[in-house]
Amino acid sequence: MRKIFLTLAMAVAACCITACQKPDWVTTWATALQIAEPHNRPPEPGLAGNSFRQIVQVSVGGTELRLHLSNLFNTDATEILGVEIAEAQTMGASPDIVEGSSVELTFGGSRSFTMEPGEEVVSDPVRFKLRDRENLAITIHYGNISAVTLTSHPGSRTSSYIALGNTTDFSAPAAVTAHWYTISSIDVRPLKPASAIAVLGDSITDGRGTTTNGQDRWTDQLSRSLLEAGMNISVLNFGLGGNCILRGGLGPTGESRYARDLFGHYGVKYIILFEGTNDLGGSRDGIRTASEIQEVWTRIVTEAHEKGIKVFGATVTPVKGNGYYSEDHEAGRQQLNEWIRSGGVFDGVIDFDRMVASADDPDRLDPAYLYENDWLHLNAKGYEVMGYGIDLSLFQ
Repeated sequence: MRKIFLTLAMAVAACCITACQKPDWVTTWATALQIAEPHNRPPEPGLAGNSFRQIVQVSVGGTELRLHLSNLFNTDATEILGVEIAEAQTMGASPDIVEGSSVELTFGGSRSFTMEPGEEVVSDPVRFKLRDRENLAITIHYGNISAVTLTSHPGSRTSSYIALGNTTDFSAPAAVTAHWYTISSIDVRPLKPASAIAVLGDSITDGRGTTTNGQDRWTDQLSRSLLEAGMNISVLNFGLGGNCILRGGLGPTGESRYARDLFGHYGVKYIILFEGTNDLGGSRDGIRTASEIQEVWTRIVTEAHEKGIKVFGATVTPVKGNGYYSEDHEAGRQQLNEWIRSGGVFDGVIDFDRMVASADDPDRLDPAYLYENDWLHLNAKGYEVMGYGIDLSLFQ
């Protein structure tokens, strides 16, 4: 009897330990990084010696968080005098924060530190009640930092603010820029088990055509759709405007950055591959370019499967009416899309092409979704259709 009691007690204790364990870290927000081109560098008065407030909207919430900063593309050291996080009052329309919500971060126990060229750092975990889709303000107080080689995300679609000196007071008129610098990702300790979707893409994923400070990229809409369905899954947007998978374009190619972006974050169980427009549009041989993309996608799928990650292929959206369009380029797009749909490589298909194509001319975007009539990028309504049009059973 005593043996039975002890065995039962041990089983109950084991269940209690399992139940009381905190869920594992999951990345709730992240962005693709590149060097800031000259026209995307900070405006006067610059970052050096000043304070910079950036606002992001996370995916899933939790009770603890940690912030990743990057000096990946800086050729000089970056001196950080301090970092705070706080609940932002807006999605980026102002630098205002909720009074009393600011928390100071430390890195290896220190408030100030220096990042060497190419270095990335992560803050010590801090208690912070982070809600789903919450707007988070990140304030960095810079010492010395290069004004030329800067690690950035140019297409933030969100306003950031520069205040003079080492200050938390952004009430005075501040310089405004629609770019992120230094910030890389945010991990959260969720209230319940969570996972993440990592998306590799170009400007359509980055959100060109969305509302500045509106947080309405298609990935944002997918995140909302998941949460509304009770699915605790974050969506990580690794879109870069003008990006190519194979060669050329803006920023590091998809082929060169996928290991970091797709496999370098916490809790990733799913990947969406949605890129190729710039490769095909700049190609001299659409069929050959499509075949080369297929080779890279196949490699990513193989590596992902080895890590237990599912990969979904997203079809390339129409470009007829844009300068990228030609019969040759369209032939490449059709080949790539047909391979995504029926090639048997992916764990599932997200058919963005059919979601947003014109019913009268499937090689064109639906005119209702056009941004600035460029016949390439979508408006906020188009991105909503994409995000909410994804079958959530893929992620069950």
